[in-house]
Amino acid sequence: MLQKVNVGRWSLDAYEGIAPAPILEELRELARGLAGARILQVNATPYGGGVSELLRSCVPLLRDLGLAVDWKVMGGSPEFFAATKALHNALQGSPRALTDAERRAYMDCVAENAVTMDDDYDYVIVHDPQPAGLLSAHGRGGARWVWRCHIDTSEPNPQAWSFLRGLLADYDAAVFTMPEFVPPGFPCARVEAIAPAIDPLSPKNINLDVGTAGQILDWIGVDLPGRLVTQVSRFDPWKDPLGVIEAYRIVREEIGELQLALIGSMALDDPEGWGVYREVSEAADHDPLINLFTNLTGVSNVEVNAFQRLSEVVVQKSIREGFGLVVSESLWKRTPVVAGRAGGIPLQMPEGTGGRLVSSTEECAAAMLELLRDRELARELGRSGHEQVREHFLLPRLLRDELRLLASLG
Repeated sequence: MLQKVNVGRWSLDAYEGIAPAPILEELRELARGLAGARILQVNATPYGGGVSELLRSCVPLLRDLGLAVDWKVMGGSPEFFAATKALHNALQGSPRALTDAERRAYMDCVAENAVTMDDDYDYVIVHDPQPAGLLSAHGRGGARWVWRCHIDTSEPNPQAWSFLRGLLADYDAAVFTMPEFVPPGFPCARVEAIAPAIDPLSPKNINLDVGTAGQILDWIGVDLPGRLVTQVSRFDPWKDPLGVIEAYRIVREEIGELQLALIGSMALDDPEGWGVYREVSEAADHDPLINLFTNLTGVSNVEVNAFQRLSEVVVQKSIREGFGLVVSESLWKRTPVVAGRAGGIPLQMPEGTGGRLVSSTEECAAAMLELLRDRELARELGRSGHEQVREHFLLPRLLRDELRLLASLG
């Protein structure tokens, strides 16, 4: 059944002097026009991944602005989450289609959740493929329905897309990170491109002084002072953690003391994560300079904050990527990034801003080595990346864009 997620209280006033003033002003004006609107946000997990992080920040701010917002997550069996992971991979281009049993597990679980859904909302915002079938199973009632896709569906597996497409036709609007992600023959007439954003005041991004950040990493066993590069992502083949290790070992031939941290977030809706973790652990081969951490072994948002601040370079070697919030998170901390030229990453790192975009393991290693050797270049890229995030990828801008859409739906 749908389960309500509790969140804290927060005020938009806290973002004064951090986010651009015109964005804050327009956001408040839009909220006044929607005052009292009842909004339901639905996704598949309350922790582990960018969507849950965004909702944990967005919901309190929307409430502060005078909207009545609930956040609920789907309940589901292991079979359901195995099916949705297969669907997720297929929509990103995996050749494996869904089996009949997986499609049945998906539809049965969606129907069970739909029965527990209330009808007293003006807007329902459904995030990603897992709950996409709720509208067809429940019916629209009096609400406007929006499907928010956070993954790269530009080249989906045809069978998987045919299955999902049939569940989306009745949505009032759909939102993608980029226009290029809209799959062929999309059934909604209204399609918007709205990029995600980071919360600069969340525990993952709030300012930490160097001394405190160093104490945090020392406490979990990272050898400081020392040279450090980090990748933060789910343990997922699309994030290419094995390629990161390969690139790192090329760099180690030149900088022998360099450490690598691979930090993975395990999520309720990602049953493949532990299998990838085992592969990465075997690839690390007990190398004392490669450290693996997860949110289930004591590394959470504050620790990630410290890693992103104290790493000389953050790596995000994605093969496919919806957006990659960790890129903006790292740039906000003025840490340069070496990232795959994939999905929404180039949005955050235009040419010459924030770091280097790469398309292979060899390019990744060369870019890491360049930034590790040229400290002034690394600092300049970090500074430009910070400003890029301030102008375009902070939470109030995201909320403004989303409220613009809701206001236009009536």
